[in-house]
Amino acid sequence: MNSIMKEENKENRTKDMTIGNPKRIIISFGVPLLLGMLFQQFYSMVDTIIVGRVLGVNELAGVGSTGSINFMVIGFCMGICNGFAIPIAQCFGAKDYKNLRKYVANCVWLSVFFAALMTMSVSVFCRDILKLMDTPSDIFEYAYEYIYIIFLGIPVIFLYNILSGIIRALGDSKAPLIFLIISSVINIALDFITIKWFNMSVNGPALATVISQGISGVLCLIYMIKKYDVLRVRKGEWRPERHHMVTLCRMGIPMGLQYSITAIGSVILQTAVNSLGSTAVAAVTAANKVSMFFCCPFDAMGSTMATYAGQNIGAGKPDRVTKGMLSCSLMGLIYSAAACVVLVIFGKELASIFIDKSEAGNGEILQNARLMLVWLSSFYFPLSLVNIIRFTIQGLGYSELAILSGVCEMAARALVGFVFVPMWGFIAVCTASPMAWIFADTFLITAYIFIIKRIKKSRL
Repeated sequence: MNSIMKEENKENRTKDMTIGNPKRIIISFGVPLLLGMLFQQFYSMVDTIIVGRVLGVNELAGVGSTGSINFMVIGFCMGICNGFAIPIAQCFGAKDYKNLRKYVANCVWLSVFFAALMTMSVSVFCRDILKLMDTPSDIFEYAYEYIYIIFLGIPVIFLYNILSGIIRALGDSKAPLIFLIISSVINIALDFITIKWFNMSVNGPALATVISQGISGVLCLIYMIKKYDVLRVRKGEWRPERHHMVTLCRMGIPMGLQYSITAIGSVILQTAVNSLGSTAVAAVTAANKVSMFFCCPFDAMGSTMATYAGQNIGAGKPDRVTKGMLSCSLMGLIYSAAACVVLVIFGKELASIFIDKSEAGNGEILQNARLMLVWLSSFYFPLSLVNIIRFTIQGLGYSELAILSGVCEMAARALVGFVFVPMWGFIAVCTASPMAWIFADTFLITAYIFIIKRIKKSRL
């Protein structure tokens, strides 16, 4: 064990987050994460821009109408992978490298199983799901072509997310950033190649997304094999072990379900938006693409806190977890205020990036998109708390509680979709996410206080 520690320290590729100034550690770890997420959103935005401006509004609406179901399924996959990384971070914080490698090995077996199960299930029922969502007939085939290919790419989504999660669990957030930058460039190039050279429709950007993410996953694998001795599983450690699998599932499945349960509310809301017509769908699509780009810092804060909390609770330092969470929340407040100002002033112009101004009805689309951005950005601080506190709780090992916070978000969006959208139309759509974030925060703050008291009491 000591030889491994010395080797890791010599290579300086891991980061021990259990010592040093919490604010500086969170920033140094979170900035590469943020840049990676920005690049993810960048090539997602390029997909949308090309679809909206080159192919047309109907194609844009078709891709956009799959957003909630995409989040429900892909979010479940990503949640599982993030959850699998938590025991690895805890073992790293506790310097328990033998168990760390066993968790890595069992991650592989479980990832193969879940990837195969998810791919077969959702691809078979893809068309039926879109019908249940009342996807408008004029955009239905575009939606199906796009999301079907994305779902067939679930195995590469697992590949990248589980490997990058393991790398981040060791405190290295820079390597995944580099691989995302490479995949972003490849994705953009493939967008143009598939649409301009091969005259493909929305299936071109979908295929580009799957291929580029697969490449980033392979790069993560090569990097791990070459750079991390501590991750090189010994022959006897590859054997599946019930205890490790149960622990991984106890962490991963609740996190996956939290994403999916949250997304169920989004699916219900998307169904309500679909009933308002393709113009409303296009406005929501454009607004969400802009908002998702501005929300990347919140996602980075959340992912940072999961690793930070995991390592520190593994090292037996709960007070340090709270100190880090408060520092991160302050950063979230400052950024939220700045982002709100930008979107209130420039929201319409940013949304226009995705819409060809020659398309009929684009004035209404842009006006509605700006209205939605004003509502969303006004409640960004509650959203930052959702990410920071939820991921901190998950890093502490209480992933089951994430499901309940997801239920709160689902209930809020379902209420708006079933009740308020039929009554008030598009303005109700704008209030759905802010209401969901407030509902979730009410639960999460209470849960965190309870968990920290329980952890401290157990250590007396």
